[in-house]
Amino acid sequence: MKGIILAGGAGTRLYPLTIVTSKQLLPIYNKPMIYYPLSTLMLSHIREILIISTPEDTPRIQNLLGDGSAFGLQLSYAVQEKPEGLAQAFTIGRDFIGDEPCAMILGDNIFYGNGLGAKLSAAKRAAEKGEATVFGYYVEDPQRFGIMEVKKDGKGADNNYRVLSVEEKPKIPKSNYAIVGLYFYPKGVSDMAARVKPSARGELEITTLNDMYLQENRLNAQLLGRGFTWMDAGTVESLRKATNFVCMIEQYQGMSISAPEEIAFRYGWISAEQLAQSVKRYGKSPYGEHLKAVLEDRIII
Repeated sequence: MKGIILAGGAGTRLYPLTIVTSKQLLPIYNKPMIYYPLSTLMLSHIREILIISTPEDTPRIQNLLGDGSAFGLQLSYAVQEKPEGLAQAFTIGRDFIGDEPCAMILGDNIFYGNGLGAKLSAAKRAAEKGEATVFGYYVEDPQRFGIMEVKKDGKGADNNYRVLSVEEKPKIPKSNYAIVGLYFYPKGVSDMAARVKPSARGELEITTLNDMYLQENRLNAQLLGRGFTWMDAGTVESLRKATNFVCMIEQYQGMSISAPEEIAFRYGWISAEQLAQSVKRYGKSPYGEHLKAVLEDRIII
């Protein structure tokens, strides 16, 4: 299975912070923002990942992440010349995706919670069987989001929900479950995305793509309920909240959220020697000290 991080956009809601840098390179506590979506795909056991960004920001992100070998990954890069909707990622990534299922995560989305890995695995299995999965999170202001109506799917043990309807920023929402920025699709998604027509605002909407799978009765949902956290760190206020949240978890629980090298090491994707190289790279920073503790087996999970 392939993975895509869509890290485009001008980040105007964060001006002046993003005038000379990518939103995805801003810090969330002690790590660049892009480490968080990258880690989510890694927790899905996805190792081939395409990062799509702007002409200006793609080289900056590539300077940070390189070819992915430090994380046990194969990273590729593509440029989105003009942001024309989330579904555009699958046509830009057509050659990369090939004839495989593909997951996409937005570059400013952060997911955390015990049991997240099981939900990611369930979505991956569904994609491999020919069905799409979106993730839902309860919000108090559903009029601001793409919303889905769901019912419990009694089949299987993956805790799936069947999606009954999807709607973009409805005036009268049918539920409070927002569709967040993490999507799993079966093979053929590039062909499906190529059929999406521009909306009234001129964008290739991900809601339209999801509705196409819904019409074929191939759209599932995984709901992130109590104990899960989802954040879209695309505004100054949400950036602050995300930083405070990660700081609280790491300081009070003594665990690092979204450390790609740690994930790779625990999955056996990189060796102790490779992890030691990363420890040296990060030096005496708190992040480097955390990886050193992982290397010396001083952190128990």
